[in-house]
Amino acid sequence: MGYTFAGSFKIEQMKKIYVQLLLVIVFSFGIENIQAQQDAQYTQYMFNTISINPGYAGSRGVMSITGLHRSQWVGLDGAPRTQTLTLNTPIGDNNKVGLGLSIIHDEIGPTDETYFDIDFSYTIPISVQGKLSFGLKAGGHLLNVDFQKLSQFETGDVVFESGNIDNKFSPNVGVGVYYHSDKFYLGLSAPNLLETNHFDESATVDSDNSSTFIAEERINYYLITGYVFDLSDSVKFKPAVLSKLVFGAPLQVDVSANFLLYDRLRLGAAYRWSAAFSGMVGFQVSDSLMMGFAYDRETTELGNTQFNDGSYEVMLRFELFRKYNRMLTPRFF
Repeated sequence: MGYTFAGSFKIEQMKKIYVQLLLVIVFSFGIENIQAQQDAQYTQYMFNTISINPGYAGSRGVMSITGLHRSQWVGLDGAPRTQTLTLNTPIGDNNKVGLGLSIIHDEIGPTDETYFDIDFSYTIPISVQGKLSFGLKAGGHLLNVDFQKLSQFETGDVVFESGNIDNKFSPNVGVGVYYHSDKFYLGLSAPNLLETNHFDESATVDSDNSSTFIAEERINYYLITGYVFDLSDSVKFKPAVLSKLVFGAPLQVDVSANFLLYDRLRLGAAYRWSAAFSGMVGFQVSDSLMMGFAYDRETTELGNTQFNDGSYEVMLRFELFRKYNRMLTPRFF
């Protein structure tokens, strides 16, 4: 019994040391000027497109409500966790105008941010099946930082002594263009165009007259595309790509392949370049309700640690249909 307790205590101590080192790298070394603050990432982004591209609003032709929870690097204290709730719907009989609402809550270490945005889109038919939508996103987000959750390796740091950050508000404006037909989609967007500096107002001014700040919101550029192939009457195949560019950070590329079987069961796999492999499964419970699950396994050194059990996503989507537009076959995006 004594040996088991000692072993568990040692593992717990190692875990705390590892987590502290991770948080120090993320927050302490970059605490005065984090240049490449990035948006939350999703493996099942293809079912959560409205959160990254306002042009998607109303594109499904029905009111669509999606909830998603992501737990990243499960087993690491302070690892990222994200909850997303989105709603989008077409307005009017011609479906040219779309409206959407996005609420995203993102936590990592001592920080948490809540984003709330309203999305507007206008759609122009450019061919028999093709439609081009222009989208605008407007809103803001609140930042909280609790420095007491970090252990200080050096006492007397002015950033830690200046107090926590509570509900620091920053405005948000974004744009997006989204083209889609029954089989193909292509989107380009920047959901946050304002490069906001989160200042620590109580900190002293540096010798070069520049104020200390916690993070700088960088513009995230997204490119998404995919195509649906009918392999048979009961099997559809959709390869898809998401690219995210943030200046000052590595280019992120997600490549995925999904199968839709009998218009009900969705099976897929994805690879996030130099980051992770993913598996996805989804089920169309009814015309209105769909559920999905995804699991990521890191390919970096972080994935080799015994304290990282991978990343998980759970997604639910509910759609409201009118009597005359009930879904005959579920659209794959």
